[in-house]
Amino acid sequence: MDQPLMTMALECALRRAASCHRNQERRGSGVPYVEHPVGVAWILDRLGYPEPVVIAALLHDAVEDTELTLEQVRAEFGPEVAELVGHCSEVKTDTQGRKRPWIDRKRDHLAALEGAPVDALAILLADKLHNLRSIALDLAEGRPVWSTFHAERAQVLWFYRTTIDRFGSGDPRLEILASHCRQILQILESGEPANSGEISGAGG
Repeated sequence: MDQPLMTMALECALRRAASCHRNQERRGSGVPYVEHPVGVAWILDRLGYPEPVVIAALLHDAVEDTELTLEQVRAEFGPEVAELVGHCSEVKTDTQGRKRPWIDRKRDHLAALEGAPVDALAILLADKLHNLRSIALDLAEGRPVWSTFHAERAQVLWFYRTTIDRFGSGDPRLEILASHCRQILQILESGEPANSGEISGAGG
């Protein structure tokens, strides 16, 4: 029998992502947040990654940003998916439950990703690619993007550049993802307004 175009596991993951993020919106645009994990999963599927990676992409922000736990992910989708989601999840609060500073979270997460499996790095870079394209589109449509971050524009761009440079090599598909990220990042770093045609072409 041919490979099914939509497996039960993938449908369950899609529903779980939609349910977890149902009350969340994308920063600044008002778009339902689930658009982001679906976009990340779509990128990885187009690159030919196996289903567990696509499922982990659908859930990559759910443990970090919702009440879903890694134990629930493991029980529902297996240890491989749970491990990948775990690598993608930042520690956002300290031991007393207070939100940690943005720069501390980002630096610690970058350090924690050293030695992470290639599939986890692929999700990380696909996440950055989708975020960069979203930022560029929001700027092109006149939205005040940078004021919605918990960091200055220069810090945000530093984080993206550092992530791409640190993890975007050593594997052909990681290098493809990094190349697409860099094309959009270059537009953002230039400070010049981008039109929608430039955005759709960047990394296309």
